[in-house]
Amino acid sequence: MRCDLHVHTAYSGMCTVPGFRRICRESYTDPQALYETLKRRGMDLVTVTDHDSIGSAETLRRYPDYFVSVEVTCTAPSGTELHVGVYNVTERQHLELQSRRGDLEALVAYTDEQDLLACVNHAFSGLTGPRKLDDFEMFACLFRAAEVRNGTLPHRSNRNAALWARELGLWRIGGSDAHTLRGAGKTYTEINGVRGKDEFLAGIRAGFARPRGDSGSWWKLTRDVLHIGAAMTAKNPLTLPLLPLGAIAPLVTAANYAYEAVFANLWMRRVAHSHAAQTTTMVTES
Repeated sequence: MRCDLHVHTAYSGMCTVPGFRRICRESYTDPQALYETLKRRGMDLVTVTDHDSIGSAETLRRYPDYFVSVEVTCTAPSGTELHVGVYNVTERQHLELQSRRGDLEALVAYTDEQDLLACVNHAFSGLTGPRKLDDFEMFACLFRAAEVRNGTLPHRSNRNAALWARELGLWRIGGSDAHTLRGAGKTYTEINGVRGKDEFLAGIRAGFARPRGDSGSWWKLTRDVLHIGAAMTAKNPLTLPLLPLGAIAPLVTAANYAYEAVFANLWMRRVAHSHAAQTTTMVTES
């Protein structure tokens, strides 16, 4: 059984790129079109993880193979911004999650209380800004699941997340993180021998989940940026004068891709060094 556990629609709100926050959306994907695309690409179950929104449910809840999920933007005690995937939520649970966005520990405590599957997304990516070493130690203490294959991130970022999750014994999942239809369903989580949503989610908790599909690439990122830009101008003709900026999009995405590679390597070294130092201290003290 397959499900893309990280995918977006137009309900994900406005983009976070400086200068575009009031004129461009994170995604222009229609929920119905997304559902149909995911089914064509072999997804047995469908969920949507929009940023802090479950608006897609209004369109998709009539499908028996759909369940409601959300990607919560929250803040760690260090001030670090983090994205947390939370799966199979009710409307009331969604509201409670949103009320705890400013307190990561309170948010995770609530998911534990409600027996909700919560996953730390793209831990080795700079998508949500800087990290601190304490953040990784907190992630290790709070979460039982980690996204280890993200369809928009470089292979290096995903590899590091997978190594980190394996070292900690975390449940490993994957999703496309697609903001356009082109990538949707091309990265996903697979579990054999299960039927239906409940068995699928139980399979993740049992450690049977296997992330499958593509990592990201410079070309995929560039293509998606251009697609979103074209959708922006189609939806809002007042932004047409910005269309020539598409010519520099490949340079911007190349710089972003290089930054992601450096970010992933830097934090993998720091986390590994910290873990080795802690292990040495424990051995010495014993």
